Amino acid sequence: MKHIEVVAAIICRDGLVFATQRGYGEWKDWWEFPGGKVEEGESREDALRREIREELNTEISVDRFVMTVEQDYPAFHLTMHCYVCHVLSGHLELLEAEDARWLREDNLSGVRWLPADRQVVDNLRATHLLDK
Repeated sequence: MKHIEVVAAIICRDGLVFATQRGYGEWKDWWEFPGGKVEEGESREDALRREIREELNTEISVDRFVMTVEQDYPAFHLTMHCYVCHVLSGHLELLEAEDARWLREDNLSGVRWLPADRQVVDNLRATHLLDK
């Protein structure tokens, strides 16, 4: 089975977390934490900063590692490294996503999360990360 390694940004602000809606592919209209593939020779943190720059025209600070998710999808196995981040500059301009929302912990279930991202949401709830 094909293996894909990605990074995801849990962008937080004032007790809210930023989520994006996919606008393409098999998982179109599902929600996720923004990020993308780690390129060869690139650190995870550098990959995350690059991906957010490319997807959202925004500079972020990668503050701390939260968790790694392992998820089997029909066509591949995903390893997703997740980090709490905050915006340094820019306005989270959607260059690839179809939509975006700032969500509170109590309304994280208001969107249809991709399976891997659902594990992150469950962790956010269990640890009350958005309250910290």
